[in-house]
Amino acid sequence: MVSRVIPVEPFDLVLFGASGDLARRKILPALFHRFQIGQFSTECRIIGSSRSDLTAEEFRTQTADAIREFGQDVKTTPEEIAAFTALVDYVAVDARGGSGWDLIHAKLRDDCVRAFYLSVGPSLFPDIARRLSETGIATPDSRIVLEKPFGHDLASAQALNTALREYFEEQQIYRIDHYLGKETVQNLMALRFANSLFEPLWNSSHIDHVQITVAESIGIEGREEYYDRSGAMRDMVQNHLMQLLCLTAMEPPAQFTPNAVRDEKVKVIEALRPVDQSCIARGQYRGRNGGKNDSYRDHAGNPASRTESYIALKVEVANWRWAGTPFYLRTGKCLRERVSEIAVYFRDPPHNIFEGSGTVHGNVLVIRLQPDEGITLKTTIKDPGPGGMRLTGANLDMTFADELPESGRPQDAYERLIMDVIRGNQTLFMRGDEVEAAWAWADPIIAGWEDTGDAPQPYDSGSAGPDDSLLLIHRDGRRWRSIGA
Repeated sequence: MVSRVIPVEPFDLVLFGASGDLARRKILPALFHRFQIGQFSTECRIIGSSRSDLTAEEFRTQTADAIREFGQDVKTTPEEIAAFTALVDYVAVDARGGSGWDLIHAKLRDDCVRAFYLSVGPSLFPDIARRLSETGIATPDSRIVLEKPFGHDLASAQALNTALREYFEEQQIYRIDHYLGKETVQNLMALRFANSLFEPLWNSSHIDHVQITVAESIGIEGREEYYDRSGAMRDMVQNHLMQLLCLTAMEPPAQFTPNAVRDEKVKVIEALRPVDQSCIARGQYRGRNGGKNDSYRDHAGNPASRTESYIALKVEVANWRWAGTPFYLRTGKCLRERVSEIAVYFRDPPHNIFEGSGTVHGNVLVIRLQPDEGITLKTTIKDPGPGGMRLTGANLDMTFADELPESGRPQDAYERLIMDVIRGNQTLFMRGDEVEAAWAWADPIIAGWEDTGDAPQPYDSGSAGPDDSLLLIHRDGRRWRSIGA
């Protein structure tokens, strides 16, 4: 099966922070790959902007280098790179000053989409938004894209929203969470709402519990300063895991439109019960087998750090659909393997007619986000062979790369999300009230351990996390899925 590429209309995209790491690793390669398959034409323009004093030709060279270094492992010719970089321009801009803005304005056209991608620190969001508005660069149809973190707590998120709405309408603001651009995340909605098989069972009567795991095998190297101020709760749970929870637990929207989908996600967040500290496990990685200079505190350069690199929580959604069905969330650094998944555990059959033939367990539906995007359904079947009825487990497995290739090419989440910005489709972007609702839930959890001064429990690098996280789920008579299972 080959996906149909639907071209987008001509656009001018201004990329602030164009010389930064995210632009080089993700944004510019993503744009190139969309150009390479023909999703946008040579009528489009990409204008890089940062404080760096570069010429347009120097930035084109940097862009070509980024594509060769961080682009997907597919056939790329020098001619394709040259054709793409011909669309690229550059203007040095002082985000908090007046220099460069007139040059950007002069390069923009009136007859195409204008989008402004802020790949910069959140402290610069209000300044850039104000300059875009005051200089007349931003039009009523322009779009502004914001990278996380969107705030450090509820108060800062509210302040950012207020500052942005002074210059842009909510329908112009695209708060990006790259997890929502993953193919499997969107397939979760298709799985639930386009199939009559699962939706009637998608409730507490049939589902025992849900596990949402985002495990990383790397540490915090390269993000030390930011991460030690934020920790796993702010960096991952409040945004990425919250989005996965919402898509798993939300009610069917009346229609598949941006506000209808986001209305249902907000309802999930508002239905979350406050989380007691007894339902939280926090950890901080230490050197493998006691190794020196390999712990979180070594990497953070802070020997007294109390910031968590791992967190697990038991979360409850207080509504009719999910009453009595817990959601277990966990995420951490320096774990055994890199894996992101949603595991939906269905209840055991009410009666086992196959006594003596083996244990009959409920089905498990696993939605894999990374590294191998796909869906697995664990079933119980008869063990093949003669000699009576013996039961065993078997998986029905679909890997997207094998079953649904896009002309043999995977699609990075940023590719899809940037094209949605150009289309004006906000379905996969967070709305302002959604961000604030998530912080309103997360802030008391963070305040709980900050008030007591509790330190996270050490765990070995390359393990599955701290012992407290095992107790969190074991005391309910359940077990975590093995990381990398």
